[in-house]
Amino acid sequence: MLANDPAAPIDARVRATLALLEKMTKTPDALTAEDVRVAMRAGASKAAIEEALEVAFLFNIYDRLADAMGWDVPARDSGAYMASARHLLKRGYL
Repeated sequence: MLANDPAAPIDARVRATLALLEKMTKTPDALTAEDVRVAMRAGASKAAIEEALEVAFLFNIYDRLADAMGWDVPARDSGAYMASARHLLKRGYL
């Protein structure tokens, strides 16, 4: 992971938040309030941490659902992405 590379040009706040998200994803039972405090001591705000946790949590759910239900990602050359883009441009997300 990029956050684990000491040479990566990442802000300390982002590096600490990414480490928190990695722990939440890989070992959620081991996550503690101290993990959040580490990110806050690195300069990440409470609001930024909450938002990052919410986004990562949702992605974790989607990934697990996709695996459990056997969802498939279309091939890049299938035309599915262009069709979806045209649909969104025409009708929006609603």
